[in-house]
Amino acid sequence: MDRNAPIGVFDSGIGGLTVAREIMRQFPEEKMVYFGDTARVPYGNKSKTSVIRFSEQIIRFLRTQEVKAIVVACNTASSYALEEVRKIEDIPIIGVINAGARTAAAVTRNRKIGIIGTAGTIGSGTYGNVLREMKPGVEVFGKACPLFVPLVEEGLLEDSVTDEIARRYLGVLKEKEIDTLVLGCTHYPLIRSTIARVMGSSVTLVDPAYETAVQLKTLLGSMETACDAGRELSAEEKYSFYVSDGAEQFTAFARTILPDVVKKTIQINIEEY
Repeated sequence: MDRNAPIGVFDSGIGGLTVAREIMRQFPEEKMVYFGDTARVPYGNKSKTSVIRFSEQIIRFLRTQEVKAIVVACNTASSYALEEVRKIEDIPIIGVINAGARTAAAVTRNRKIGIIGTAGTIGSGTYGNVLREMKPGVEVFGKACPLFVPLVEEGLLEDSVTDEIARRYLGVLKEKEIDTLVLGCTHYPLIRSTIARVMGSSVTLVDPAYETAVQLKTLLGSMETACDAGRELSAEEKYSFYVSDGAEQFTAFARTILPDVVKKTIQINIEEY
């Protein structure tokens, strides 16, 4: 495998850029191909069969870009499709759930952990299963927050509507007296300040992006496929961005997350893969 091949990252939309940003921070020398499935976002209200099909299509596209590893930067796809696509692919593929669960298990003090995510992620029970395996006796409380993704996709990051929805969703978790809350959707770190304000300073928020990048670093090191140090490349040479719809809108929003990185976005017909 070419050590200098790019890393593939995909999400249902723009949320995975929070994971991409952390990978860029920890691996400034690595190249990356990002795909956001903006035509079919959100994944959280789709069936498991559909999410698996979407993931397989995206991975086939990323394989055309000759990526050396793939990060499923979507909690719903990680819940529904990760094990399925690993069975049929011969390159390393990692998700975001194990990384988030590992951090939550390490930082909780009272063993009461909340998980917020899409209906698909919460309904799958994957986070709870992984957490209870990592830390027997832990109590896990899941809460689906389906409106958070469209609010983020619409750019309503600091808005009274988002504040009100957050208070309604998170109230039940506050009643459970959790001390740790996993942001179980890669869109949610973009409204982290709102979530933190509602939950209060006694609750630790866990963003799986950092630990996912650490896991990727370990993986590439063990396989000896980390990028060779070479000439300095520009952002346009290192990073490519693709979507299934709304390229201009994606570019404009992505530049608020990754200033001076997203130069252009290419729209493709993902159904061809």
